[in-house]
Amino acid sequence: MESPNKLTEFLKNLPHKPGVYQFWDADETLIYIGKAKDLKNRVSSYFNKDNYVNAKTTVLVSKIRNITFTIVDTEVDAWLLENSLIKKHQPRYNVLLKDDKTYPWIIIKNENFPRIFWTRRIIKDGSKYFGPYASVSMMHNILGLIKETYQLRSCSLNLNRENIDKGKFKVCLEYQIGNCKGPCQNFQTEEDYNKSIEEIKDILYGKIGTVLRDLNADLDNAVKNLNFELAHRLKRKFELLENYQSKSTIVSSSITDIDVFSIASEEKFAFVNYLKVMNGTVIQTQTIELKKKLDESDEELLSLAIIEFRSRYNSTSKEVIVPIEIELDEQSIKFTIPKLGEKKRLLELSQKNVQYFKKEKIDQYEKLNPEIKTDRLLTQMMKDLRMNQLPRHIECFDNSNFQGKYPVSAIVVFKDGKPSKKDYRHFNVKTVEGPDDFATMEEAVLRRYTRLLDEKTELPQLIVIDGGKGQLSSAIKSLKKLGIDKSVTIIGIAKRLEELYYPGDQYPLYLDKKSETLKVIQQLRDEAHRFGITFHRKKRNKGTLVTELELIEGIGKLTSEKLLKYFKSVKKIKEAKLEELTEIINLKQAQSILSYFKADI
Repeated sequence: MESPNKLTEFLKNLPHKPGVYQFWDADETLIYIGKAKDLKNRVSSYFNKDNYVNAKTTVLVSKIRNITFTIVDTEVDAWLLENSLIKKHQPRYNVLLKDDKTYPWIIIKNENFPRIFWTRRIIKDGSKYFGPYASVSMMHNILGLIKETYQLRSCSLNLNRENIDKGKFKVCLEYQIGNCKGPCQNFQTEEDYNKSIEEIKDILYGKIGTVLRDLNADLDNAVKNLNFELAHRLKRKFELLENYQSKSTIVSSSITDIDVFSIASEEKFAFVNYLKVMNGTVIQTQTIELKKKLDESDEELLSLAIIEFRSRYNSTSKEVIVPIEIELDEQSIKFTIPKLGEKKRLLELSQKNVQYFKKEKIDQYEKLNPEIKTDRLLTQMMKDLRMNQLPRHIECFDNSNFQGKYPVSAIVVFKDGKPSKKDYRHFNVKTVEGPDDFATMEEAVLRRYTRLLDEKTELPQLIVIDGGKGQLSSAIKSLKKLGIDKSVTIIGIAKRLEELYYPGDQYPLYLDKKSETLKVIQQLRDEAHRFGITFHRKKRNKGTLVTELELIEGIGKLTSEKLLKYFKSVKKIKEAKLEELTEIINLKQAQSILSYFKADI
């Protein structure tokens, strides 16, 4: 990124997302790490000449030769990741940060009737730790919510079954004021207490939806049983949880030394992201690009990248998180494909970054080489639509009519994924009487490809029919008559759910709503509809005007058309004088027109 033009282009493509950015100098040394609520705005501000800060920052900016970044979900995530990376790498221009022991954590103690409180020390005694939190006030807000919502003990008594059964303890003030249910005197069962603990774990993990659904069911039962006091408490609890925003989940004390990898690939390239996690903290993140040579699979490429990254960073992690099965002959490593939980969220973070890196690189390639974008798009369409050739020439049919009158058909043509307007065509329907959309489609397709065959013009690779099974079947009839039904791919698109129909398939194909293939097909359909409806309106308007003139005594269809052709509009016919009208029609007809429009003779 040494040239100013490349740097400008990089800044332009930065996302408006929270994350951490890293500045590198000419020697590929990491010189600064920063966090941002909005990566694009923050990183761009360094290079704004009108935004002078101080001499040190000016020197820093002058040394920047490369910029990397990592996307995260929240500003708090960015704060935590920045902290861990600075501690690991200690870049020259960063202020050194305090040790991790300054972070507050929430602990669910490993004991009978577990207590919940905050701590700065992590002890491996089987207790569950949640955090760290970006500030003490944030952590206290969460603890306050838990205390207000759940009745838990705050004492440090040894509440084992033997002590409780012997009656060693008496309830305290916390029980009297309603903050505790008195498990010390067997007033609350361990099962009931642990149910609250599980709900609190879900809250701290961010799974509030599950807790809210259970609460809603309990609230409904309380109302049905006319237990309005309980219903009021449950409603208050529901409202508190509904308003609660979950904490950051970027690091976790329960995750020890692991590596995280994810991959995103294209036809000629693949991209692999790596997260290094030690002692529950992300300390390294990088994404690399791999150029395919022999159409290697994702498994092969990911295996190569794992070996490269682990060697580069001297990783000895015994567990590696991956998105797909890996056959790597390494007995000392355990490969994990997580389905849920904190490891799954770390994998999702890695996947988010590799997908963005892939999009950024592909956009850069396609700006420099537009033909690459076209080939990639057509290749993707060929795969999605189960074709055996690239759809470089696509045609789409659409019909329009008004209450069975003025039927027309329109054809739009896309070449190399773009509209070719000089090849657009429309037809006046000749063989169909009344509102028969199927027969209209059959006629349009037959006439179109009869002409192409007669002119020995190249047929399209893909035909798109605007409609469902009925319109598609009608189009296929015409293709079969011409003997070309096996030569082209034909599909129908139904508007309601954007489903794609294939000849002979009972069930439609559903493409991802964000897929480029579906977007091109929708663009074709919409363009055909626009082109067809424009022609249809012109025809309908002309037909409506002709019909109005035919209401005049002595004026027939041919005379109406002759008048419109000469005067161009009914308005000008209304304004015409007797002498002007008699140049086109006879005197009696002219007088009838003037009388009809209440003009002076």
